[in-house]
Amino acid sequence: MHGRASFHARSDAGWEVAVEPGAGEVLRARNVIIATGSNPRELPGIAFDEVRILSNQGALMIDKVPRRLGVIGAGVIGLELGSVWQRLGSDVTLLEALPTFLGFADEQIAKEAFKSFTKQGLKFHFGVQIDEVRTGESGVLVRYRDADRSVEPKTLEFDRLIVSIGRVPNTEGLQAQRIGLILDERGGIVVDEHCATNLPGVWAIGDVVRGPMLAHKAEEEGVAVAERIAGLAGHVDMATIPGVVYTDPEIAWVGQTEAQLTASGRAYRSGSFPFAANGRARAAGRTGGFVKILADAVSDEILGVHMIGPGVSELISEAVVAMSFRASAEDLARICHAHPTLSEAVREAALAVDRRTLNL
Repeated sequence: MHGRASFHARSDAGWEVAVEPGAGEVLRARNVIIATGSNPRELPGIAFDEVRILSNQGALMIDKVPRRLGVIGAGVIGLELGSVWQRLGSDVTLLEALPTFLGFADEQIAKEAFKSFTKQGLKFHFGVQIDEVRTGESGVLVRYRDADRSVEPKTLEFDRLIVSIGRVPNTEGLQAQRIGLILDERGGIVVDEHCATNLPGVWAIGDVVRGPMLAHKAEEEGVAVAERIAGLAGHVDMATIPGVVYTDPEIAWVGQTEAQLTASGRAYRSGSFPFAANGRARAAGRTGGFVKILADAVSDEILGVHMIGPGVSELISEAVVAMSFRASAEDLARICHAHPTLSEAVREAALAVDRRTLNL
């Protein structure tokens, strides 16, 4: 069915859901799964017009390459879109409110990524405070302040401006208050570890609940909820949900960073291997980046894997499998990897945890 759904009432059969447009049609179900996703967050007072001020959706519908492109927000989406348009010929500038680049990523990975992106021509400003955004016939004017708030505001002009400052759960129109469905301060739906809400038979998954806003995480939650409704033991391990930044080079990770392990007081060992020493990467002329594996100092259990380089969005799955079965770095190191493949870098990084790298 196509339309906008909202909760109508609770009934003996479970829940009544109204669908519009329609002739007052009401669906009845014992179980309802809310998977309404999220919407791009707007700058306060600056609405998306998808002509000059663009969301991620509008950024994919530009009819010609803009000469000057601004991006507010240098997170995952801002980087992905900015780097695409830069490769197509735009002069791209990214304005980021946070003081550091990719603060959620492993520090070494972030440094390598920053070096690569600046070499490609992307320009970055950090610690930025946006004072004004004004559109006109010729483009968009952005007035901002750098990290040093004491200096006078600076001005940049762009042909188009992408705003990628995050996303917000899409719960508007659900009529959550009507049935007593609890929302959090972001407007997201509060759920337990099984994606169950505070109401019996009402579940929620994906961007509309806690956790990373990733399509593959939402899919896993959907499968788990369907299994639980069927009486099975559906479960999602949030600790092994991989993250990927689809730039060039790609960035991928799963598990904890060195900073997180240090903050928790957990002793660990680290092993890295550069793609510059990988035969397949050298043959392809894609030698930038590396694979890093973090393992417990005593048990050798893999605690985190971080990668930047060619094809790492595919390579990260091996790390997810290993961590899901609580494998050790030694386990990965003793698995034969085909030669020549990029995946050999994963094995070499695992060997490097014990300082036994073969080809470096």
